[in-house]
Order: sequence, then structure tokens, then C-alpha cells
Amino acid sequence: MEIEDLLSADSILSDFKASSKKQAIQSLAKHMAQKTGLSERTIFASLLDREKLGSTGVGKGVAIPHARIEGLDHITGMFARLASPVDFESVDDHPVDLIFVLLAPAEGSTDHLKALARVSRLLRDDNVCAKLRMTNDSSALYAMLASPTSAAA
Repeated sequence: MEIEDLLSADSILSDFKASSKKQAIQSLAKHMAQKTGLSERTIFASLLDREKLGSTGVGKGVAIPHARIEGLDHITGMFARLASPVDFESVDDHPVDLIFVLLAPAEGSTDHLKALARVSRLLRDDNVCAKLRMTNDSSALYAMLASPTSAAA
């Protein structure tokens, strides 16, 4: 599973503004609802329920909120580069400025775990994250995410 299987060019939010973890998740749920046609409330509640199990702030300024959603027929994602970092209760206590949301069908395979692992591997790369932090251009962010080997070069 590749990043371009999860994202499209219109799934990139550059210079994303949020003042808290909850506001970031709520706004991202709204964007995901527009993208998927599913209920914003359902997406928001599902993402919050997952956060209650433990923060999806994985460290180094990165969060990967994710949830399984009834009515979704394929895994889909959205990437946001925050204008200012927010506290995400991350494992390393650092604020988050890069968020990759993943939604997966409620029923089905382990593809969501493969997608989560793929996103996690990509965003653990310090070079990729540094480049993502250097631009607010959505098309450049998409290119960096979709072709991380050229972004890391």
C-alpha cells in the first residue's frame, strides 16, 4: 500500500489552523466528511474514541489520528500541516504540527494496519518531516508525501 493509495492532491491542508487537539480533530473530521460523504459527527466521535485509548501523537511533532468507520468502503487519508503546533498529548510531550488522518472501513481486513504502518514509516523519516515543514504549498506537500524518496533526496 502506497501513500498515493490513501491521499489525493485535494486531501492536503497546508497552513492548517487549530488551537487545540480537539479543535484540530473536529476540523479534520469536517474535511473528511466532505471528502467521504459520511457524517462529520460520526467521524469526529470515532477519532475521539480512538484518542481515549491513547494519544495518536507519535512523537517528533507528528500525529496519526485514525479510526474505523461504518459505511466507509475504502481506506482514505488526509494530511494537514499546522500553521502553529498544538499540544496533542504526544508520547514525547512535543506539540504536533504534522497530522495524517486515516479512516478505514469498520469491517474487513487488516489493510488499515498496513496503511497505518506505511504512514508511520514515512513520518518517522526526519528528512521527510523537515521538508514537509518547509512549505505551505499543497501541491508540493502532496508530491513530498507521494514520492518520499525524491523528497528525502
